Amino acid sequence: MNHFPELTNIAGIDHFIDTNRLAFLYVSRQGCSVCHSLLPQVESLMENYPKINAVHIRAEQVEEVAGHFSIFTVPVLLLFVNGKEYIREARMVHMDLLAAKLDRLYTNLDRLD
Repeated sequence: MNHFPELTNIAGIDHFIDTNRLAFLYVSRQGCSVCHSLLPQVESLMENYPKINAVHIRAEQVEEVAGHFSIFTVPVLLLFVNGKEYIREARMVHMDLLAAKLDRLYTNLDRLD
């Protein structure tokens, strides 16, 4: 299983979104048990979508991430397509529904430009 690389500042996060057609952000906090149990599941799922570039952001390290992306709870999963938010999942993430959304996206990648 691949582990998501971590980004530690807003400039790096914005650059990641701007330079990747498909940019996935996993935002968590250190004391969040849901965040820690969900991360390996999401990392495993994302192996099915190699065109999606994914990173992990620890909200306690990048405090301004909450205001920058209007995040009110963690974990938050954000997928950007060509710089625009396309998928947002928060707190209780249903993996089968997330997989269905990602499958639909992958099926229609050529239409997203």
